[in-house]
Order: sequence, then structure tokens, then C-alpha cells
Amino acid sequence: MTTSSSNTATVGSFQGGAPRTLPVFPWRKAGHRASPFIPFYEDKIGPDAIFCVYSGHMSPVYLDDDVAFEYAHLRRAATLYDVPEHAIEFVGPDAARFLDYLMVRAITPMKVGRCGYGLMCYDDGGILMDGVLMRLAEDRFRYVLADGEIFTWLRAHQKGFDVEIVDTEDWVLQIQGPRSLDVLGDLADDGMPSPFTYFAAAEVTMAGQRLLVTRTGWTNELGFEIYVPEDCDHAALWDHMIDKGAAHELRFASMASMNIRRIEGGILNNGSDMNPGTTPFAAGLGQFVDFEKGDFIGREALEKADRRPRLVGLTSQGTLEAGMAVMIDGAVAGSITASVESPTLGHAIGYVLFDQEGDWIDRQVTCGADGVPGETVALPFYDAEKLIPRGKQVAQG
Repeated sequence: MTTSSSNTATVGSFQGGAPRTLPVFPWRKAGHRASPFIPFYEDKIGPDAIFCVYSGHMSPVYLDDDVAFEYAHLRRAATLYDVPEHAIEFVGPDAARFLDYLMVRAITPMKVGRCGYGLMCYDDGGILMDGVLMRLAEDRFRYVLADGEIFTWLRAHQKGFDVEIVDTEDWVLQIQGPRSLDVLGDLADDGMPSPFTYFAAAEVTMAGQRLLVTRTGWTNELGFEIYVPEDCDHAALWDHMIDKGAAHELRFASMASMNIRRIEGGILNNGSDMNPGTTPFAAGLGQFVDFEKGDFIGREALEKADRRPRLVGLTSQGTLEAGMAVMIDGAVAGSITASVESPTLGHAIGYVLFDQEGDWIDRQVTCGADGVPGETVALPFYDAEKLIPRGKQVAQG
């Protein structure tokens, strides 16, 4: 295991170039971090605005915006989001081998410049963390964390691996919607990176500043994410995005419209839709478990685990709320973890997590004290082939 005598590690930038110094996570700054972009949308923060702290970062859940309008705009044009994702890096000769041990999917075959969905589990097969993993060099990976504690767990398993674990302290922005790649083409000083296919990573220059971008997002729309370093000129970048994005109707919004799309798209939130009591199979994510690779944490338990999903979709013509009990034949069988009114589908949708293993799809249920009727369905609610984020289909709200 590589050790550091100071609180920084020098990491070469993606695709080569001058290195920049990043703080090593054991000496992370205490407390939560507020987005450096908040001052640029301060005028949108109304009296009913809601901010959340997610993975140690504070971001806007709701800003007194017209959510129905913002949802329709996201489906039609392009939306800029300030999101609380938390990016860490694994750097060193054993980075791939370490991640192969931590994650349930094979990491070593991943190519430089590509991303993949990565799940980490406890020994008992319960989900610890999920997020997007990207390979930036043969010996360097970046993992974009969901909510939840992970750092002490990583330290506990680091012994014997020649790898540094680095907190980038980057902030993450997302630009999502059918016109998002047109926005990127104008934002990047040298134009659209090529190739830049679904789940690709590339380095670009925006307003003279080198930034990492990925063809990923949390909306199941066409889109990309921007990883913004602490030492970036945030004001210059923001002005550049607003100026260049105007031609494509780019507008800023809180994450309220994003939340509707992520539920429509079957995207799960760690800690609420799935938790340490949920295996990848129970969460409907069994396709990301690779038993063909070598040993990994949780393998033995997952080999014995029930393969049927306990987390499934829920539709209703009534009103659904997170936390509602879900009943079958009058007996409580599970609870709703998330719900929204879907403008595209025209009715309420949500996720229900059942308490026990079973065959839970296509079941008639009642929800809450008022017995709201509903039906369970497979996820996602539409676009199972991910044609929209791949840029092969545009479905307007």
C-alpha cells in the first residue's frame, strides 16, 4: 500500500499533460461542502427552496421553480443541474485489481476513456455503494459516489494493494436533454470531443479551463456531466455555459425535474431505494454481478442469494407517497421508496420494496391507510433499451 507523508497526492490529468495536486481522502476537510455555483443562481432561491446534503455535498432539491415547466423543458431542450455527486479516485499499480475485489462486476477489462456502473457490497451481499466508475488511465480510475459512508470501509480493505485513494474535491454539473450535446459542442473550445459515445469519458477545454466530461447523467435523457476542480474559475465557467447555452435554450433548474425523470427511467437512489439489506438481485441490478471473474467482496453470499427482484415499479391512478405501506390481500408486504406524478405517463408511478423474496411483478396492491389501488410492473417504466440517453430516440414531455 502506498503511503503519503503529506495531505496531497499528485495525479496526472486524463490523456496526459501537467499533473494537478489533489487531497488524499484520509485528511478530508471536515463538514459538508456547499456548491461553489450557488452564488450564480442565488436569485432563483425563493422562500420555499429546499437544499439537501448528499454525500457530504449541499445542492438544490427545489428552488420555487415550476416543476412541470422544468420537466417539459428538460424533455424538449437542455437543462443545467448543480448536483451533489462526490468523485474519488483510485490511483496506482493495483488500482484495477483493488477495484475488481471491491466491485461485483469485472473492472480490469474496462478500457481507458470508458465508464461503467459500479456496485460495491458488504460480505453478506448487501449493497454498500453504487455509482459510475470511469477509467482515466491504466492505473487511474474515478468513482462518482452516491450517498453513504464508504471511506473507512475502503481503508479497511486497502491493505495489500499498491493504490492511493484520493478525494478529488471536484464539483459536478450535469447538462441533460435532447439538445445537450449541441450545448457541449459550443461549450468546448475545440468543439465536441470525438468519439463521445454513451458512457464515454473525455477531456475538453471550456473557457480556457481543462475539464473532464462524461456521457452520463441521472435523468435517462441524452446528456453529459462536467467535473469541476476546486481551483477552477467558477464564475468564468458559469458565464461561459449560460452564454454559449443560450442558443440551445439551456436553462438552470433545481433537481426536482431530474427526480421525476430518474424515477421514470428506473434509476435508483442508494440509501432510500436500496440499502445494506438489499442485494443487487433484490434491487433488480443482478445483471451487474459477474461470477465469471475472480473473488470479490460479497461473492459467496451473492452466489446463494435469491435472484428475484424485491424492488419493482408501481403504477396507480391515485396519489402515491414515499413511505406508504403496500398491501396484498390486506397484509403489509412492503413499502413505497419513491413516487412522483409522471407527466409523460399521465399517472402516479413509484418504486415498492417488498419485505420478502417472491414474484412481485404484475401484482394488484393497495397503498397507505386509504387503500390506494395500484399495480406492480417491471422497471423501467419506459425506454428499457436506453434509446433516449443513447441519442437514438427523443421523447418529448
